Amino acid sequence: MIRSNEQSLGDAIKAFLKEHRLEKKLDETRLIHSWENIVGDMIARHTRSIYIRNKTLFVKLDSPALANELSYAREKIVKSLNKEIGKEVIADVKFSGL
Repeated sequence: MIRSNEQSLGDAIKAFLKEHRLEKKLDETRLIHSWENIVGDMIARHTRSIYIRNKTLFVKLDSPALANELSYAREKIVKSLNKEIGKEVIADVKFSGL
């Protein structure tokens, strides 16, 4: 009996990402790119850097006052970002002003 080694391109990409342990990094990148969609254009314009380390999103803003205000909406932002990706990528978010 001859076995077929065929699979869809999507399945092949998923297998490649899983085999090379790139799924987590891809999810983190997608989450960072969805930042503007979630927080809006005004906050995105004030964002100077954004990165993820140990399931925590670190956001540097050009305004300490804005960083303080956003810290009050921390849980909502985490839920919205994770919902956008479809899985829990981050557990917390930390804001700092320049």
